[in-house]
Amino acid sequence: MNTQIKLGQYTTANPVWLAPMAGVTDRPFRILCRGLGAGHAVSEMAASNPELWLTEKTSRRINHVGEPGPVAVQLAGSNPEMLAQAAAHNIAQGAQIIDLNMGCPAKKVCKAAAGSALLHDVALVERILQTVYAVCAQYNVPLTLKYRTGPTPQSRNAVRIAQMAERIGVAALVLHGRTRACGFTGQAEYQTIAQVKQAVGIPVIANGDITTPFEAKHVLETTQADGIMIGRAAQGNPWIFSQILSYLNNGLIAPKPTLDEAHQVMLHHMRDHIAFYGETMGVRTIRKHLQWYFGIHRHQENQTATQPLVDALMQIDASIHQINFVDAYFNEWKRGGETAFDPLHAPP
Repeated sequence: MNTQIKLGQYTTANPVWLAPMAGVTDRPFRILCRGLGAGHAVSEMAASNPELWLTEKTSRRINHVGEPGPVAVQLAGSNPEMLAQAAAHNIAQGAQIIDLNMGCPAKKVCKAAAGSALLHDVALVERILQTVYAVCAQYNVPLTLKYRTGPTPQSRNAVRIAQMAERIGVAALVLHGRTRACGFTGQAEYQTIAQVKQAVGIPVIANGDITTPFEAKHVLETTQADGIMIGRAAQGNPWIFSQILSYLNNGLIAPKPTLDEAHQVMLHHMRDHIAFYGETMGVRTIRKHLQWYFGIHRHQENQTATQPLVDALMQIDASIHQINFVDAYFNEWKRGGETAFDPLHAPP
């Protein structure tokens, strides 16, 4: 396994990366995942529209104070010149890598002809890559691209776009193994990722449906990709990076975090998150992370035994009470004799 990936003058710590996810991979979560093994992390997608650069939301998304490098900022948009301006602006703010989003299937993003909607217009994709790359090259900043296998299963164009990107100078590709039309349904198609890997010489990172160390190894072997990117599987489970690395490097399945380890990680995440967002917003926005830690996910049909705990947490409106509640719950859990953190075996 290639243990490092070159992105221009930078080398990532390892080939297991954290995916950019709007509303999830903010600075506190990126720092947390990097500390627990993620080799690289890209920011939530930031708006390319200059009118939005100084808004509180965008300012937070491009806040990288204290974050380990290389700092990677993802941009979303459909106007080549506007995206180039946004790249220059973010480079001036400390971005060391610019990543272009051509993979998001969200209706709001695609309605603006951005994200994966761009894959319908290869000529526009080419103009965007050329225009943004020209700016990045001026500052010696690598440009990466995250995209999907095509607009629809009947019109996959991932190989064509990959070869175009390599020719223009893109440093690496992250390919989600679904088309725009597929959204997040069905199984990721790794054969297209394998075709892209065979077609280009730049690093290719596989993304989609990688939720366990076993799947990580299978995807790497199937696609021969240089690395993998973990998205939803990291929600509530930032330990997945070290678990995957352990299995890839020595064939061993790392144990689940102990109750003490999980307790401290959650407390650290809560405090860092609330300090970043402020009391009012922080208390509200940390709730989704707490749900995920305790095994409640939007895409999960069967909720776990911790639903009553999560319901109680949703009612708390002060950070000190949130922290005290989690403290008391873990202390009760430990008194029950459990040692490993497993929400499925949480106390009632």
